[in-house]
Amino acid sequence: MKTKFLAAAWLIASCGSVWAQPKVTDGTSYLMNQAVDVSTDFYDLSNTMFFADHLASFDVQKAEGLVNWKRMHLQPRQAFNTNCAQPRQLDMLDFPTTAYVNDPELKFSLDFVTPRTVRIRMLTTPVEPKPSTSVMLVGEPGTDNSWKAVETDKSIVYSSAYGTVQIDKNPWRIVLKDKNGRVLSQTASLIDIDSTQVKYTPFCFIKRGSDNARRMNPVFTLSPGEMIFGCGESATGLNKVGQKLNLFVTDPQGPETPQMYKPIPFFMSNRGYGMFMHTSAPVTCDFGATYIGLNKLFMGDENLDLFIFFGEPKDILNEYTDLVGKPGMPPLWSFGTWMSRITYFSEKEGYEVAANIRKYKYPCDVIHFDTGWFDVDWQCDYKFSETRFDDPEKMLQDFKKQGFRVCLWQLPYFTPKNKYFQELIDKNLYVKNGNGELPYEDVALDFSNPETVKWYQDKLAGLLNIGVSAIKVDFGEGAPLNGIYVSGKSGWYEHNLYPLRYNKAVADITRELHKENIMWARSAWAGSQRYPLHWGGDAATTNAGMLGTLHSGLSFGLSGFSFWSHDMGGFVTSTPEELYCRWLPFGFLTSHTRAHGAPPTEPWLYDSKRVQDVFRQSAEMKYRLMPYVYAQAKECTEKGLPMLRALFVEFPDDPGAWRVDDEYLFGSQILVAPLLETGMTERTVYLPGGKWIDYQNGDVYGPGWHTIKAGKLPIVMLVRDGAVLPHIKLAQCTDQMDWNKLTLKVYTADSKEAEGLICLPADNILQTVKVDCSAGKPRLESEIKGTKVSF
Repeated sequence: MKTKFLAAAWLIASCGSVWAQPKVTDGTSYLMNQAVDVSTDFYDLSNTMFFADHLASFDVQKAEGLVNWKRMHLQPRQAFNTNCAQPRQLDMLDFPTTAYVNDPELKFSLDFVTPRTVRIRMLTTPVEPKPSTSVMLVGEPGTDNSWKAVETDKSIVYSSAYGTVQIDKNPWRIVLKDKNGRVLSQTASLIDIDSTQVKYTPFCFIKRGSDNARRMNPVFTLSPGEMIFGCGESATGLNKVGQKLNLFVTDPQGPETPQMYKPIPFFMSNRGYGMFMHTSAPVTCDFGATYIGLNKLFMGDENLDLFIFFGEPKDILNEYTDLVGKPGMPPLWSFGTWMSRITYFSEKEGYEVAANIRKYKYPCDVIHFDTGWFDVDWQCDYKFSETRFDDPEKMLQDFKKQGFRVCLWQLPYFTPKNKYFQELIDKNLYVKNGNGELPYEDVALDFSNPETVKWYQDKLAGLLNIGVSAIKVDFGEGAPLNGIYVSGKSGWYEHNLYPLRYNKAVADITRELHKENIMWARSAWAGSQRYPLHWGGDAATTNAGMLGTLHSGLSFGLSGFSFWSHDMGGFVTSTPEELYCRWLPFGFLTSHTRAHGAPPTEPWLYDSKRVQDVFRQSAEMKYRLMPYVYAQAKECTEKGLPMLRALFVEFPDDPGAWRVDDEYLFGSQILVAPLLETGMTERTVYLPGGKWIDYQNGDVYGPGWHTIKAGKLPIVMLVRDGAVLPHIKLAQCTDQMDWNKLTLKVYTADSKEAEGLICLPADNILQTVKVDCSAGKPRLESEIKGTKVSF
């Protein structure tokens, strides 16, 4: 007994480094709220690895069984002054050996949700997680019985009308195939590394030496020419192959870095499949960054819960948003112009802004008061300053009569100087550390606590009830990683959920009191798309800021979000006039439009007549196009589509469309190519599909690459051949729009028929407009209810 004790003591002493906290970022040190890099755990030689080896047992009818996992570790190997690490089998040193299993057999199951969606779950422990409601999902996933199973000695194959999931028995492997039997992707097995000098780690999980925490690493193959899209509001190149993304909610200070306000654990491939990692733990996606043929999904979760979708981009987005929820339709007024800066400080200033908007005829629907409507700037107390707002309720009523709604800024953190700081502590409404105290200097509201949500919503209700129309849901990226939450979870699982809970709290009380689905948020996670809308954060006032903003919006739309906005011209410094003019039409050709910045960006404050004209003309264009915008938005809510849409969503069979990340479709029928460089008056544009008609001058272009001059507005804007765009008479706010009379503008080059959509705010029912153009003069073929139309 004495000998065994001494041996155990020696083992602990000799492995002292395992007690050190492993680095969690790519950098040399960890800064609070810096993105967590989960992949570092999988290269730590002190951790034990388990590789999926073979199917130990399986019930084909129940679609569940056991996978045998081989215990291994990374072992250094030296060759001519080169050190590398290779996986090697490991005999456990656990004591007593009778109490533990060297190569565990753990549960593995499939659930068939729809003919296009399969759920794969795997455990790293014999203990099954307790049933719980996921705030990421809109409800419990359904069950589909159309999948057929066939078993052979080597595999089990489940097939539907849209795809196949094949389970190889030994070595264990999951193979994804399309309906024609083409392999889309498959899991990597240990046997696969025999053919390469690079001894990568295949599909596995680890047990960390530092704390015995388990982490999953599903590894799938990438094919030559494969492209990956999604993962949230990412400013880097739209195709993520070759990139490594940390899905961890941060405040990146702007859309110019790989970190994200809105990471989303979902992506799709141009090969016809998508994946949703149903976890709130940090995730690192290595899309061929460290091995060009592998998609490594490093998950900070001890279990795997993975949804796989089969189909084209529209199919995948529809299936994914059926799981996590589709957004309700935002109110009409929200699609108008939002005028803002950081900040308007008083009632007097608000009235001046409203007067100037109407005086200079800039169509506008919202005035936003940012950080200065309290007595002390940034000290959120949910109360208009009594020294600077004589009668805020009257001000809100006056604005409403002029066609303005009001949005107010706030945040979920309370500094020691805030009047509610002590109250929140006394009532236990904050996120705590392991000692039950404050983990930060500030109080962070614990939105997993129903009492906190009630306290918070009561404060917002006091504002909404006097006439405030929307709440700016700022910040939310800084939930304590070391916090303990009322949900019973630690910050490791609650940090990424924080924006979702925060978004929900605001959206729910606004909907309850106003019957409108609207907010204005910066941070998000999977499920937040149910609560529109979100904006792109604090962009640089540079060309890089504009490009990063465009990439961010496109990537966000490919992650299941229909509605998105950004600060036109950027946020940080005074926007150069030339850049502002190029950015403005891009901002107005986005689902939602806001002028906002640290310095003022209101057009009448620019000496340049050019800025004033471009602002006004861009706003007038969107307001005339409001029937198109509103109808396209309605379709997005029904199908999970983005308003700011990558070309390949509409043209999945065009290889060129998948490679363009600096153009977009605004809805389904308008193609937009912003001018992204200083001094540009024309640009190279890729046109997919058939003919395209210039919205500004009527020129017609065929498919392929063209150099196209911008029109009166500094942007390239083209309409699909065969499109019908409904227009409305110009009004200075949406309240003044007459929806009883609409004008249909028909765009045809070769098409003899044209089609579009109409949705009237009065009933929110989508109608299809069909027009016969064969006789030269357009003739309406479909009945339009609720309004009169003319051509």
